[in-house]
Amino acid sequence: MRVLFTTQPGTGHFHPLVPLAQALRDVGHDVAFAGAPSAHPLIEASGFRAFSAGVEWWKQGSPPPMPQDAPHWAILIVHYAREMARDLLDLARDWEPDLIVRAGSEYGGLVAAERLGLPHASVPTGAWHADYQLRLEAVKQLDALRADFGLPADPEVEMPFRYLNLAFIPPRYHDSTRPLAPTTHFLRPTAFDRSGSETLPSWVAELPDRPTVYATLGTFFTSLTSLYDAMLDGLRGEPINLIVTVGRQQDPARFGPQPVNVHVERYLPQSLLFSHCDLVVAHAGFGTVIGALTHGLPLVVLDVGADHPMHAARCAALGIGRVVDRDGITPETLREAVRTVLTDPMYRRNAEQLRDEMATLPGLDHAVKLVERLARDRTPILAPP
Repeated sequence: MRVLFTTQPGTGHFHPLVPLAQALRDVGHDVAFAGAPSAHPLIEASGFRAFSAGVEWWKQGSPPPMPQDAPHWAILIVHYAREMARDLLDLARDWEPDLIVRAGSEYGGLVAAERLGLPHASVPTGAWHADYQLRLEAVKQLDALRADFGLPADPEVEMPFRYLNLAFIPPRYHDSTRPLAPTTHFLRPTAFDRSGSETLPSWVAELPDRPTVYATLGTFFTSLTSLYDAMLDGLRGEPINLIVTVGRQQDPARFGPQPVNVHVERYLPQSLLFSHCDLVVAHAGFGTVIGALTHGLPLVVLDVGADHPMHAARCAALGIGRVVDRDGITPETLREAVRTVLTDPMYRRNAEQLRDEMATLPGLDHAVKLVERLARDRTPILAPP
């Protein structure tokens, strides 16, 4: 079976796809990725063939104008999906995939698959990617996209989740007040974040016996240096070990000398670091939040942008962390939030309950069987009762 994964060029969009891709490859399937050239080093370092497809986020200049209130997913559809779909149709003439698996933020793979008559699956890489209700807000953009490729209108907006939606999250993380795609299967998250050469520094194992707080803005929002300054200013004086990662392209020296309890690094694999931590301070990014929860870690989440409000709302509703709105991020508000979460055992207890729930979910072997079934039967796979 040939499986083509499609992704946006961001690290946070690629990493969630890798465990499933590896699992499919390990049982003998031919797996490749399609994405913009800037993603190819990550793809190839992870052992996969990389095809060029889609638009570079950072090299295309200013996107065409959009209404100020346009949701983030509409930008992804309007600005990136058409070129991806065109490239995938050209690619498919030679490589001939049996099905397409797309990152939740990547919509060109949907249209290419439907134009080719192939089944397709989605892997949510953000909060709105699994939200069945939000698809109704995209009907105009998706129908225009379909029309460009000779496909009929899709008034019920069945296309995004038509066949299979593989949600590597605990069921309670989904907001129960919102409808769930009928093809959603909840699966046990498996972390992947080692697409580079980084390992843990030796000093991590030698940290003093006091709470360890990890602070990050992920891999996309690293240019917001004022937020790193607020983290450092607010937390360096606390009786904690503070580890801050500022991005592979950022020089830690830019933040100046720090006291001995503070470590500023470019990038550390969270899957290796989390077992040494007591609390995570982060943008409300999908990978970081779910990764922290797999280790039962509470959070202080910063609502910075994109789908962060949805993740922040779930963290608050589930009692697994405190939320600091972007407009209210100061050294003082961060310090207060960290003190609260470290001293109130409720947050850790709730995070550990979610960790234990995730451990009972089906794993990658079940996800592989679902994908194999989809390629064989080419019909929607509805969620179990």
